[in-house]
Amino acid sequence: MWSTGLRAEATPPIVITAGEPAGIGPDLCIQLAQQAQPQAPLVIADPRLLQARAALLGLPLTIRPYQADEPAPSTAPGELWLLALEAPGSLEPGQPDPANAAYLLAGLRRAAQGCLSGEFAALVTGPLHKAVINEAGVPFSGHTEYLAELAGVEQVVMMLATETPVTGGDTLRVALLTTHLPLREVADALTAERLQRVLSILDHDLRTRFGIVAPRIKVCGLNPHAGEGGHLGREEQEIIEPTLERLREQGLKLDGPLPADTLFTPHGLQGADAVLAMYHDQGLPVLKHLGFGHAVNITLGLPFIRTSVDHGTALELAGSGRASGGSLAYAIETARRMARASQSTES
Repeated sequence: MWSTGLRAEATPPIVITAGEPAGIGPDLCIQLAQQAQPQAPLVIADPRLLQARAALLGLPLTIRPYQADEPAPSTAPGELWLLALEAPGSLEPGQPDPANAAYLLAGLRRAAQGCLSGEFAALVTGPLHKAVINEAGVPFSGHTEYLAELAGVEQVVMMLATETPVTGGDTLRVALLTTHLPLREVADALTAERLQRVLSILDHDLRTRFGIVAPRIKVCGLNPHAGEGGHLGREEQEIIEPTLERLREQGLKLDGPLPADTLFTPHGLQGADAVLAMYHDQGLPVLKHLGFGHAVNITLGLPFIRTSVDHGTALELAGSGRASGGSLAYAIETARRMARASQSTES
């Protein structure tokens, strides 16, 4: 069994959405409950789902119901603190049911509203099966976009983080300028306006959410060898370099544009508090190679803290007892650290 490695501290609680009922999210929440929690995270899920999955896993589970605005309690091994929602569809592991789409979105709305009101300190999301929600007739591109809409935010930034020996034991943070775009659309999405907004959010949240006084951000180029002086593309010269220079004049510490193939080396990463990659598969394969299963997905730019696991629903592992909770533990730990840093910044 694994540990979150957390110490007791002030509430309000961290809230966890268990995610797709047919996936491993419920398994991970049940595993988490097998250890005593000095200040337990609050799980949003269907209690019938959790009891059935615990029986399948052969793990003890006692539900402790949540009362509105209740501070985080200490829980004994096998005890889970729960905000109950009813899922109308199938709860069978490995068998997603579109009838549960409204249940999944209701859990996200309740968690986000609680974070916005101050009822919860941060949100940790379990993995969703996006296709199930879309099959129910609800357009849904992902957690990040849905939470941004709920919060009334136009621009958010996706960042993954892991602790790795490549950075000397420090945290490697990789943020993305663009996320889930076809590769042929990335160059058109690279605009000075988008780059300035994303870097401003990244710098701001590194300061306020992570307590880094003067964050140093290394910025990838778009093209091989960062454009090779314009011979392999001109986006670096025409968009990236001028935008970085304007932001440096405003006080941001920015290096780049840098060739991604040498940036993601121990020498290239020295001194970096974060790396900004231009597109999904420029930065995330490196991070996931180094820390998959022990990394965290963080949404920057929201008015509340949101972290998530770095993996999907793993339908084939649901109910098997073979799911690893390392990423969920790291997501909870990161959310707590961010909450503490935010409180320190505000005080």
